[in-house]
Amino acid sequence: MNPYAAKPSKRSAGHTTIRTSVGRERPLRVRLHPGHGAAQRRLPYDLYWATTWMAEANRWIAPLVGLPELPYVDFGAVLFAHRADGAHWKTETIVAHAAGRPFARVDDEQSPADAAYVTAHHPAPALLHHVSPRLGLREEDFTALAGFAAALPA
Repeated sequence: MNPYAAKPSKRSAGHTTIRTSVGRERPLRVRLHPGHGAAQRRLPYDLYWATTWMAEANRWIAPLVGLPELPYVDFGAVLFAHRADGAHWKTETIVAHAAGRPFARVDDEQSPADAAYVTAHHPAPALLHHVSPRLGLREEDFTALAGFAAALPA
């Protein structure tokens, strides 16, 4: 997770900053932690990018955090689309992508509307784990993700 909302003087320990202009007129500042890829690979999950970067995450983010090329959720026409029910524009597509399998979504943009959508439309266990946009992923987030996976039925 990119702790984009952190003040430059309060950057989370271990993060490095890159600037990229992917899809933008002005460069975008992205803060990444080189150790997060290894921590994610230790989790018992099939990893997917579920980001606005989609396939570009494999080019710009994966190498910097130590992840291999990963499949991604294609948001296509719903990218940034407003939803009348208040759920985030990613939620319905992620639920469809999960196709009834348990999943964990780590994001800084989730609300009770997302939880309600998942409860109503997804029969398997799901974890909607909020990460602070000021702090990014921290050890307690990896602990929560590991705990969710451990509690799943075999």
